Amino acid sequence: MSRATRPVSTRARLLGAILGVVLLGMILAGGVTFLVQTERVTANAERQLDGFVATVSASEADATELVESAIPGRTDGTIALDGSTVLAATPSPPGLSLVDDAGLMASLSEAVADGRLSGRLTSAHGPVLFAAVELRGGAVVQVISIDQRMELVTLSTITYGVTALVVLVLIGVAGWFVTGRLFSPLRLLRDTTDAITIDDLGTRLRAHGNDEISDLTTSVNSMLDRLAMSVDAQRQLLDDVRHELKTPITIVRGHLEMMNPADPHDVVETRALGIAELDRLSRLVDDIDTLADVEANALEAAVIDVGSLTDRVAELAAAIPGHAWSVSQRARVRIRGDGDRLVQAWLQLADNAAKYTPEGSPIEIGSTSDDTSAHLWVRDHGPGIPPAARHRVFRRFDRLSTRRGVEGSGLGLSIVDAIAKAHDGHCSVGDTPGGGATVTLHIPLTGAQSPAELPTPVRAGDVVMQREATG
Repeated sequence: MSRATRPVSTRARLLGAILGVVLLGMILAGGVTFLVQTERVTANAERQLDGFVATVSASEADATELVESAIPGRTDGTIALDGSTVLAATPSPPGLSLVDDAGLMASLSEAVADGRLSGRLTSAHGPVLFAAVELRGGAVVQVISIDQRMELVTLSTITYGVTALVVLVLIGVAGWFVTGRLFSPLRLLRDTTDAITIDDLGTRLRAHGNDEISDLTTSVNSMLDRLAMSVDAQRQLLDDVRHELKTPITIVRGHLEMMNPADPHDVVETRALGIAELDRLSRLVDDIDTLADVEANALEAAVIDVGSLTDRVAELAAAIPGHAWSVSQRARVRIRGDGDRLVQAWLQLADNAAKYTPEGSPIEIGSTSDDTSAHLWVRDHGPGIPPAARHRVFRRFDRLSTRRGVEGSGLGLSIVDAIAKAHDGHCSVGDTPGGGATVTLHIPLTGAQSPAELPTPVRAGDVVMQREATG
């Protein structure tokens, strides 16, 4: 099977999403850390300047003496100014020559002259913070380089960025292999399903572990089982239909070939036989259509009173001649199901009982219930069904008797069984006391409501069913 190429595989998209989330998390963590450290460095510098101002203001020495006795820091310097003249300055730390920066000196002189004794200025070494105190003999100014103070933070940020990049690459490499192992069952599932054809549905996947992919594998295997069962059932149906169609076609063709067109009596007999065989084919087609509808769960669910349904089926069955019909028991429960289909199935059981039991023998119809199911049964007093053959009676086109006079497509009990299964129930065959067979539809009570909660039930007289002559 040809497969359209995709620009980006699911594996790559998943790994890209993971790396994107990790990268975003690293950027947010690094950015927040950098901002916090920057604020902290600035706050420490401002506290140092506040302490400088307090110390100098309390001193009685002049500006030059204070500067000469000051101990310079690695990121700051102290200067004594008289207007624009530098009276004294602490030794400049490496990379921070404040006195040689004419622009900075001019800005400091101007700020002090204007009475602005603290703030931020721009220098050749980047932004600086300053604080000035006016004393006799000039003004003492301390200057702190922000970039110098931020050097450690900047180095830490660069180190963090490089480390984050390396970690991201390692996550990408490890994630590629991990996602590969993660998607390997899906690739196996894809390849296996691609290899499955309608002629070979026996391939199954092995489920490993107890995760979602294992559950998906189990679901696919279950789907394949159902598909194989459906295909087998369809093939069996086609085989059965082909077999059933051969007989009437052969009969009609043989009689037409042997018919004497000059003999009116022979023509009439051949015509009658051909019509009878075509009627049988028509019933077969109708039964196959009904069976397909039932197996497709084409049901209309409603709440049904089983007692009323029993009376209705007995009323319809009484029209079948040759037997004495009676109602033996009535269940006082309600079930949820398709009333028309249940009547169809129940009448089919009654019709079969009438066909295969001696004329004039009594047949009882009844219903009972227990805690889980309603039981709809037909009881005859005929020859019964041997236990070894009971598993066959619900097969398609399988008949226990082929005696003349019994018409039908051979799908009647298959339809009954399909209707029962469509209601999540089943059929069973038992013995009648004294001889005969009792065939029962078992319909679960699951889904039926308690009497107080039930809507108006479907009355037996409202269930309309057109009984088909199938057997």
